[in-house]
Amino acid sequence: MEFFCYHRDRPGSLPLREELLEEHWSYMDRYAKELIARGPTFGADGETPTGSVHIVDLPDPAAARAFAFDEPGYQAGAYRDVLLRRWRNLLGRTMWDFPGGRTGDDRYLVLGLGTAGQAADLDVPPDRDELVAYGPLLSDDGETWLGTAVLLRAPDPDTARAVLTADRYADIEVHDWEFGGRR
Repeated sequence: MEFFCYHRDRPGSLPLREELLEEHWSYMDRYAKELIARGPTFGADGETPTGSVHIVDLPDPAAARAFAFDEPGYQAGAYRDVLLRRWRNLLGRTMWDFPGGRTGDDRYLVLGLGTAGQAADLDVPPDRDELVAYGPLLSDDGETWLGTAVLLRAPDPDTARAVLTADRYADIEVHDWEFGGRR
């Protein structure tokens, strides 16, 4: 089962995150084979970390909760909240298979938070070579659509946002994102 996990930083937690960076990476190393995508998000300045994305394939929701809440930064109080949802990998690949490579600017996390009603954006957009990861956010049982999560390369935040059908979501968030892991 695939899960989308987004740890959002608590304001002022950057020194704590920096202090725990090696612990965080060591923790993630334990999940290297299960990771589909990972990486930090950044604020408007493009430099200040605002969160940490992990898309991971785990046996069940209990294992996903353990993954999210045993993470060293979470345990130390670095994050203000965690978004954890079932996810479906519609591209069938990992970020390491992304044709655009690991480096480069203009990468984004787009989160479409769904409204009650019919699911949206269940088909992969035609320009899939710009997509790093794409899929629906789902309830724990995988039956109810709750939104869509996308990692992609785009020239600007507005173009990134346009990958989703705007009027089908309660909110669409766009965050600067980059490939994560050990450099």
